[in-house]
Amino acid sequence: MTGLDVGAIDKSVKPGDDFFRYANGAWEKATEIPADRSSYGTGAVVSERTQKRVQELIVEATKAPAGSEARKIGDFYTAFMDEAGIEAKGIAPLVPPMAAIEAIASPGDLSEWLGGTVAADVDAINSTDMETPNIFGLWVAQDFSEPTKYSPFLLQGGLGLPDRDYYTSKAPRMVELRAKYLAHVTAMLTLAKIEQPAAKAKAVVALETKIAATHATRAQSGDVKRGLVRWNITEFPAKAPGMDWARFFSGMPGFTPSAVVVWHPSAITGVAALVKSESLSTWKSYLTYHLIAESAAFLPKAFADESFAFFGGAIAGTPTQKERWKRAIDATNAAMGEAIGKLYVAKYFPASEKARAQAMVQKILEAFGKRVDNLAWMSAATKAKAKAKLAVLKVGVGYPDTWRDFTELEVKTDEALQNAWRADGLRTDQQIAKLDQPVNRDEWVMTPHLVNAVNLPAMNAMNFPAGILQPPFFDPTRPEIMDYGAIGAVIGHEISHSFDDQGALFDATGRLENWWTKEDFAHFAESGTALAKQYSAYKPFPDLALDGKQLLSENIADVAGLSAAYDAAKLLGAPDWEGFTADQQFFLSFAQMWRTKYREAALRAGVITGVHAPGPYRSATVRNLDAWYAAFDVKPGEARYLAPADRVRVW
Repeated sequence: MTGLDVGAIDKSVKPGDDFFRYANGAWEKATEIPADRSSYGTGAVVSERTQKRVQELIVEATKAPAGSEARKIGDFYTAFMDEAGIEAKGIAPLVPPMAAIEAIASPGDLSEWLGGTVAADVDAINSTDMETPNIFGLWVAQDFSEPTKYSPFLLQGGLGLPDRDYYTSKAPRMVELRAKYLAHVTAMLTLAKIEQPAAKAKAVVALETKIAATHATRAQSGDVKRGLVRWNITEFPAKAPGMDWARFFSGMPGFTPSAVVVWHPSAITGVAALVKSESLSTWKSYLTYHLIAESAAFLPKAFADESFAFFGGAIAGTPTQKERWKRAIDATNAAMGEAIGKLYVAKYFPASEKARAQAMVQKILEAFGKRVDNLAWMSAATKAKAKAKLAVLKVGVGYPDTWRDFTELEVKTDEALQNAWRADGLRTDQQIAKLDQPVNRDEWVMTPHLVNAVNLPAMNAMNFPAGILQPPFFDPTRPEIMDYGAIGAVIGHEISHSFDDQGALFDATGRLENWWTKEDFAHFAESGTALAKQYSAYKPFPDLALDGKQLLSENIADVAGLSAAYDAAKLLGAPDWEGFTADQQFFLSFAQMWRTKYREAALRAGVITGVHAPGPYRSATVRNLDAWYAAFDVKPGEARYLAPADRVRVW
């Protein structure tokens, strides 16, 4: 029988005290995190199933006709799996770029090289990782002021550690990690036979620390109004002196815009100043280390092991590295994910499931529209603008209508690292080429087999990949109301992102402008403040609390999305199931969807850098819905009880 995981429930816990542990407590006690993972839960189970399917598809692709797209997938995987060949080559693939770095003779040369390191991120603003190891990141997206055209967005980067706080925090764990990072950089330089590795590692970490000091915080990075900071190309030398900007932009082939959106001005000016103030020898050490670090997965085993020991072990607390075939799939996905997705949906995502998902999306859109109509606090003028935005929301289900072209990608079975470089280059070239094209709202930023979903506020568009449209998120064999509590809440969440603290600032065309009345927006902001305060009260550790402001966009979407999904589910008139009422089935499905168990290091890292609340706190969203209290007889005095006046009702 399919349905709720009844065996996961811990009936010794009152739902009103801790709904996550009531729904998942028995599962949590019985579950061990796999040795090659930093956390484990529903998403990981589905990802593992998908990964095995993808492996089978890739192995089949190794037998496809030579030169075909499928064969390129197979050849990329084959090259990564050729451990003997990679070991035999050693660091030979790095010799040409390391020689080029060593040949840098002036700040102008350095500027051009740094420009050449800029790589495109297809979904920077919605990413949980606002940092890139390259000196800057590039995001090509719909312009916030002129929605009919694309603009380039320049983002902060250049750090080896996950976030600026890893360099600036005085917390004992952070101090310890910085010492381990210095040892790691030294070890990587030593493996590459770089002279004076300890001294150069010290210089690298010192430079990264200076770069980190120029960076915006996570909360600051999430402010979409940064998308209005625009510099003409001719203004860069005056606004960010120190860099030879003409040489910098010449290092980005095909990049010829007249202006750039500068998402992180302090980082741009800070790095430019460091180009002038720091010695070329320090910069060369920095560039050499990052070249090695970013190539580690494709180098001999000692490099990959050292990289995992620090980033997987020290940072995330994962005891064991993934098996080689799993890492090969990750690398192939990164290079040719959409091509793999084309194979995946042909075999695992039938038209009937796409139609069922589309119908569910439509019902939840209608429910969200009715919620807007019924908002007592919102004026008619603001409601009309909100409904107009909802009417043109572009929803992609399963996979894109048009597939990305990999014709120009060269893949060789004996060039694992070079294959990755060429794939990165193709992706960046294709993103830069968009600058001369009309905005395409059908474009996807996720691969079809990814277990995730996304809303693109500026594009007023959403992607629901086939990867997440499978059990237990989406299951045709169980009562439909359970789907509404699981994938329905995800659908509602993504719809709601068009109206969260960021999405609510974009109008129906994708223009960043205030379409609210002053009074309505003040009420909306007040609700956001209350929700941020609610989440800031959660403390996973005595010395570390959640940052409600950092998590606000996702938490608004959770509350509003769950509410809209509940409204749509109520129309089903679902019967009881195994002694659980329809409402209990709905809320338990939501809590079991977010069940996750974390290693301490991973949870700490997630709290510091993440924009989503950890699973136990995402499931606590239910305390803001009146129906949850009635469903589980939650009473005053229980830990998760909120008085009606304290329940946050955004949309």
